[in-house]
Amino acid sequence: MSNERLRSALLAQGMTVQDLAEAIKVAPKTVERWITQGKVPYRRHQYATASRLKVDVTTLWDDDRAVETASDLSKAEIVTVYPHRHMVPPGLWRELYSRAENYLDVLVYSGLWLSEDPLFHNLLKEKTESEVQVRILLGEPDCAAVRQRGIDEGHRIMDGKIRNALVNYRPLFESHPSIGFRLHDATLYNSLFRSDDEMLVNTHVYGVGAYMAPVLHLRRLPGGGLFDTYANSIEQTWGSARPVTGHDITGA
Repeated sequence: MSNERLRSALLAQGMTVQDLAEAIKVAPKTVERWITQGKVPYRRHQYATASRLKVDVTTLWDDDRAVETASDLSKAEIVTVYPHRHMVPPGLWRELYSRAENYLDVLVYSGLWLSEDPLFHNLLKEKTESEVQVRILLGEPDCAAVRQRGIDEGHRIMDGKIRNALVNYRPLFESHPSIGFRLHDATLYNSLFRSDDEMLVNTHVYGVGAYMAPVLHLRRLPGGGLFDTYANSIEQTWGSARPVTGHDITGA
């Protein structure tokens, strides 16, 4: 039996089978089977589809698997896990941020590698000109948390990396004042990269540089709590951080 509710939801959003397949990372033929043969997807694909189509999951599938606990929903928010940051596909960071329509957040100590990427700079310009809220949170170079993180990673240059990142961002700081740059003194257990309802979470592991630590790719689902937990951390850190000044960048 075909799933006409799914077909109708697709049409209501102006999406094709190909569009949905690409959005939730499955084969188009798989989506076709969900519609034409009434096949029931895995739980995570049910929730990802419902989120993309902006409907409740039970609107599309009414089998027992469509009603899950908050724990199951949170697990479904995990798109994938990379054992090390350097294993994340190089273009995924920009691809994720390019989809931002409302929020673009970076919460790190230095994030030096991002600050060195001219394509990322261009993306920030485009997003802020499109009225996307762009917020870049870097560590306060002289704070205790930054010093300790440098020690934990086996070096004492974290403050220097932050100052380098600030210098790299100087053209944006001067030409696009609507980009929010702030410095925080929080103890970070993860570096967070948010684009609307997607996020990359780069965990911090004692004795290991962030590039060697695991990364979680999350996608927010209604009723899940994992994504929102990290998103709330960004809000709290932003609220207690201070704006970057010209003195922070030039040292003068």
